[in-house]
Amino acid sequence: MKVPSSELNARMARFRDQMDRDYPNWEAAGITGKINLYYFTGTIQDGLLTIPRNRDAVFWVRKSYERADAESEFPDIRRMTSYREAAEVTGKVNKQVYLELDTVTLAQYLRMNKHFAFAGVQSLDAQVAAVRAKKSPYELSIMERAGKIHRRVLEDLVPDLLFSGIDELTLTTDLYSVMVREGHQGLMRFGMFNEMLLGQIGFGTSSLNPTCVDTPGGISGLHPSVPMSGSRGRKLQKGDLVVVDIGCGVEGYHTDKTMSYMFGKAIPDEAIRVHERCVEIQDQVASMLKPGEIPSEIYATVMADLEPEFLKNFMGYGRNTVKFLGHGIGLWIDESPVIAKGFDEPLEEGMVFAVEPKKGIRDVGLVGIENTFAVTHSGGRSLTGKNTGLIPVY
Repeated sequence: MKVPSSELNARMARFRDQMDRDYPNWEAAGITGKINLYYFTGTIQDGLLTIPRNRDAVFWVRKSYERADAESEFPDIRRMTSYREAAEVTGKVNKQVYLELDTVTLAQYLRMNKHFAFAGVQSLDAQVAAVRAKKSPYELSIMERAGKIHRRVLEDLVPDLLFSGIDELTLTTDLYSVMVREGHQGLMRFGMFNEMLLGQIGFGTSSLNPTCVDTPGGISGLHPSVPMSGSRGRKLQKGDLVVVDIGCGVEGYHTDKTMSYMFGKAIPDEAIRVHERCVEIQDQVASMLKPGEIPSEIYATVMADLEPEFLKNFMGYGRNTVKFLGHGIGLWIDESPVIAKGFDEPLEEGMVFAVEPKKGIRDVGLVGIENTFAVTHSGGRSLTGKNTGLIPVY
């Protein structure tokens, strides 16, 4: 189960190269975020990864050193009880340091600075994101396993879970059990929203309810204190559109997929036509996922082809729309780059995207589709299946 040492070495080398390109005068970097620590060391333990420019990196572990030592192939793991012990060995920095400013709290920074005496701080979030965006064959092989589970559960098994009178929360728990039995790791991780068990599962217009997550879809929520679960009160009825937008994780890596079902009878013809248009958009975006293509240009090209009437409630509903067509995915569901304005670096082979064109329809719900695609020279290769959705369950 260990991440191979060759994989860890390659990641660190790529990170150093990225820092050299972006910050030619950098001297020291530090990593404390648990997912980035896993990426670079192969273990999620509480500690600090120090990366001096001209010396080997050291992973200082507060808890649990024993587990880190057992799990990780990282070459230099040392025990510490506080940052003071690491600083006593490495010495004062007295230079500008590069940290994960998106996630490091002010209190954490002050504790580090007390002992290392930084001269200043800058962000390395974009540099780590760029390195993580390109998946190795090792990473892709794990994501392919997740994609196979995803395809089987959503395309083959979900219809048997749907019956009249089941509520959204019960379907969520039933589906969670099936996913875990099939190999899902039991949780999903987000850069912006921490962790959740599955995703958004809703009946009919529940899928249009606004949420705190930057996503086209919505969910009823169990309670204001638990907004990301389904409702016990919303029960499945004949004629409902069922929308299942969930992630699947294997060994830390995710795929993302949305599948829809027509329960009892078909939804209105116009809604079906809109759904089919969303599938066409997905396929158009996927065909452009080739090395050298620019995410912002893909977004602009696709959006320019859409009719003004279709753009109403596209990628959401009402005011709750999003400004992207897809997002990078890997150790987080929501990784960089994004198929949206402002992402101007060319695609590389090995990048992976969840493509999710969707549109809200009044009195029906959210139609559309989502699959996860790997960038290849012939266009995006789906890791999560090719079913076009709106599976009839009559």
